[in-house]
Amino acid sequence: MVGFYSGVDTWIIFKDLTNHVSSRHAVEKLLAKKVRTLRNPNLNALRMFDAAARHLNFRIAADEMNLTQGAVAQQVRQLETDLGIQLFHRKTRGLALTEPGRPYHSSVRKALKVIDDATKKLKAQSASITLSVTPSFASKWLVPRLTNFTKTHPDINVQTVASEGVADFKTDSVDIAIRQGHPPFGDGLRVECLSLLDLCAVCSPSYAKKSIPTRQFEDFKRHLLIQDSHKHWDDLFENAGITPQHRIMQFNQTALAMDAAANGQGVALAPRILVSAELGRGKLIELWHDNRTNQNGFYVVCPNLSKLNAEIDTVIEWVLSEAKRPISKPSNPD
Repeated sequence: MVGFYSGVDTWIIFKDLTNHVSSRHAVEKLLAKKVRTLRNPNLNALRMFDAAARHLNFRIAADEMNLTQGAVAQQVRQLETDLGIQLFHRKTRGLALTEPGRPYHSSVRKALKVIDDATKKLKAQSASITLSVTPSFASKWLVPRLTNFTKTHPDINVQTVASEGVADFKTDSVDIAIRQGHPPFGDGLRVECLSLLDLCAVCSPSYAKKSIPTRQFEDFKRHLLIQDSHKHWDDLFENAGITPQHRIMQFNQTALAMDAAANGQGVALAPRILVSAELGRGKLIELWHDNRTNQNGFYVVCPNLSKLNAEIDTVIEWVLSEAKRPISKPSNPD
């Protein structure tokens, strides 16, 4: 074992050296060299020492830390060298803490726990999930509900990215996406159905009072119609072999089509999940709904991670639970 010197030992060395070395500069160089060897312990070495002390076995400690037995043993030896104290008795089978090693491990264990607890607290405070949704889904469904999520989960910061484009989980730093479509969406993805499309033909109460009565789908050909970029009216009329009598008002986003309908400009087709709040408030009324079973829907999609992510799971569970709330009772009514 390499020997080290205490404060008293250093004074004896200094006194001895001054008796044998005439150069003061030489004495200072020797002392500086000795002091430099008393380095602060490396944090990784302390973690390896802690694991070895808990298991009293380098192999088990190495398995816990996903390292080789030799790497752990080497780090512990370096720690002993840095401290100038033997921490373990090496035995044929296992280890035993030395007299100074036992209280040192107790203190190191407490210190590491303080560091780990502080790190967990910091991670919890800064946990951030990026959620990608379309602009219409954001404005008509997600944003009114986010206040409730923040109150329930103040430790998770949800960053909303509103985009019509396809979310790329590898390059866009997106954790979760909600998109309209039809599975399968690709390999390596976790997919949860949020809601079927369930298209509703909606209009304002004032428009309904003055418009042509609607008893069957064919009656819509005489209405002023509004559609978004999905062109649901075009598809329905084509499938039914019907030609509308008026030019259909066109918007690139569902939210804009819904706003136009709410302002009395005609009848819009929109997914029930997006119009549920305005139906509940009476801002829009429903004239018809698409009861076909082979519809697309809204799906929550995220990478199928090998490791659990509690924050992602929490956000997904919250989104799914919000979608199950009754239509007549939106979570954040005006």
